[in-house]
Amino acid sequence: MSNRRRLELLLRTKFRSAGRQCEEAMRAYSASKNATISGLPIDREGKARIVCRRYAEKRSVDLDNRGRPHCFDPDHQDCRGCVEDINDGRIETW
Repeated sequence: MSNRRRLELLLRTKFRSAGRQCEEAMRAYSASKNATISGLPIDREGKARIVCRRYAEKRSVDLDNRGRPHCFDPDHQDCRGCVEDINDGRIETW
């Protein structure tokens, strides 16, 4: 393999890695911003700390731009109640 080909391969690999890291950072920033806007406590990774109504367990979750946890299931009553509690500011947190 030529030196030029190795350099191209190395650069391509590094650019892909940088792109993935940038995308991950943007996603984490957005989730953290959404959790902060909703007034929920967040963990070190910027995820909202809530107690899941469906499974009655502590969870660290990303919130979408509508304030819904990533695990939200619109067909499940507990999940709909969880989002209502988040919106009303009465969700159980830890």
